Amino acid sequence: MHPVFKRIENAKSPDFGDIFSKSFDLFKDVWTDGMVHVLVTMVVVIPFMIAVYVPLFPIYMDLILYGGDPYYAETALANSMMWWIGYMILLFFLSFVLQVVHFGIYSHFLRRCKQVDLNSSEPIGGFFDDLKGNFGKLLALTLMTFGIAMLAALLCYLPLFYALVPLNLLLPIYAFNPDMSAGDIVRAGFKLGNRFWLTAFGLIIVGSIIASLGAIICGIGIIATSFFSQIVLYYFYKDTVGFEDDSPGIETF
Repeated sequence: MHPVFKRIENAKSPDFGDIFSKSFDLFKDVWTDGMVHVLVTMVVVIPFMIAVYVPLFPIYMDLILYGGDPYYAETALANSMMWWIGYMILLFFLSFVLQVVHFGIYSHFLRRCKQVDLNSSEPIGGFFDDLKGNFGKLLALTLMTFGIAMLAALLCYLPLFYALVPLNLLLPIYAFNPDMSAGDIVRAGFKLGNRFWLTAFGLIIVGSIIASLGAIICGIGIIATSFFSQIVLYYFYKDTVGFEDDSPGIETF
């Protein structure tokens, strides 16, 4: 059994206010790093957006030129059914790949948070190291997350509120334990979520609200605040599971 499970069993109850206080303090030190990670994510997303919308241009042109002809509209729908099925499959596939990219980049950001918080020289690699080295594992985690969320939604949505906590905890568990299997990461997420569900749920909701303030105050400001919820997750993980060696300034390899 991975040591993380033992640390979860021995975890102390996290302090809601203390986590937010430390999160704001760390935010001041890593906000530039957070913005860089957000911008890198946006740059990576652009080619995917092009891949999504370019195939629709002929459809838009047809609607502009022939949209007023009901006979043409019916015929076009019948003749393009297979095209739409293929397009939906492509959309489905791209959404999974995007989630994998998000997982990899923000795992790197969480390690950067640890590096700054502990004043550590621990190497954290590059933005895309997780994508190059653990793409299969990240894809498996994405598929599991989707499957669990869909199952919870099918059960009248109420279980989705319960699943929200462990599914959010998968990111820090993977970020600091990339050697774990995808199945163990999911089990650890539910084990940790079960222990401190109410506190974690409150932290996730309030952290997400604060993270969205940039969009409310100024649309472009979302770049500067959207990662705040990740800092909250970092401290929740640190204060419960912790690290094998969290001594400041000690190099870990």
